[in-house]
Amino acid sequence: MSELDKLEKKSPSLLKSFIAGGVGGMALVASGHPLDTIKVRLQTQPRDFPVYTGVIDCAKKTITKEGVRGLYKGMTAPIVGITPLYAVCFWGFNIGRKIQVKNSADVLTPLQNWNAGMVAGVFTTVIMAPGERIKCLLQIQQGKDPSQARFAGPLDCAKQIYKEAGLFRGIYKGTFATLLRDVPASGMYFMSYELLLTNLTADGQGRDELSPFRILLAGGTAGILNWLVAIGPDTLKSRLQTAPEGTYPNGIRSVFLDLMKNEGPLSLFRGIAPVMIRAFPANAVSIIFVYLIMFMLFACFSFVKDLAFKLKNSFLYMWRFYLWLNYLHPMHHFILKSINPVSHVDDSFSKFKLLSFNERPVDLCS
Repeated sequence: MSELDKLEKKSPSLLKSFIAGGVGGMALVASGHPLDTIKVRLQTQPRDFPVYTGVIDCAKKTITKEGVRGLYKGMTAPIVGITPLYAVCFWGFNIGRKIQVKNSADVLTPLQNWNAGMVAGVFTTVIMAPGERIKCLLQIQQGKDPSQARFAGPLDCAKQIYKEAGLFRGIYKGTFATLLRDVPASGMYFMSYELLLTNLTADGQGRDELSPFRILLAGGTAGILNWLVAIGPDTLKSRLQTAPEGTYPNGIRSVFLDLMKNEGPLSLFRGIAPVMIRAFPANAVSIIFVYLIMFMLFACFSFVKDLAFKLKNSFLYMWRFYLWLNYLHPMHHFILKSINPVSHVDDSFSKFKLLSFNERPVDLCS
């Protein structure tokens, strides 16, 4: 077994997990954002005069009027926040895990995974809520000419919102709705992902021996189940975060009552088609990138560690050879002692136990 294979068997460090998770999250956002834009536009379009009849119609009209870049509006905010979001998510999951079990080696039950996932959802809302607010406002902007748009970009959007409504009533508008979406959805994701991995692992086989296809299947299916739970609260959140100030005086409660009264329960699932189309491939792409980056990091760290080890050995051999030369030449030893009465040569011999007086040069340099 190679050194890299041995490294792959070990648990990844926090740094490697942070980097790989961040890159995987960026891949998830980049691959799924066009369909996310379509979802938000379908969720927030006027009920009386709908602009789009469905997913394909929304995609066609968006590309025709705004170009392909129109599908990527608002992507900067989630891209910037995705790395700390993933770090906070798994940190929250570990906290949820520690609350329930004393021994870190204990295997969580499906209910415990659900609970730990819900704790992770609470932690991620702090980062997710403002990012979602900015993203949704940018996504509903229509038109090809940027000069005619209300917001020039994510920073401009954040500045204007903060100036108009402040931090909590402006940038963090829809925080409770985000909690209502992310807490149960995160619980579903972690529970289903762990449950699927357990069922896909054969008897006597470890999870590190699972094929990439089974890992992708678990991640993609967990993503679909996550959004089946999240789609209803997500619709309420999108409506609330994109509505003009004062439209819904009681927050998410007003949004829910308005939808039930005027559009019916099925309106909560508006935008589910692009979500389901996006969920499996986006999560699969994310997991692929996580594994690729993790493998590259293991290889890179292994190379650096091996190089540092060789440099250290080379330095030790050179130092031992230098000490051997001092011991070999009496005149050199005499000069050194005349300069300094306390012979640093002898001190060197006493400090460096690697040197043996019986060793010959050929042994020292081997």
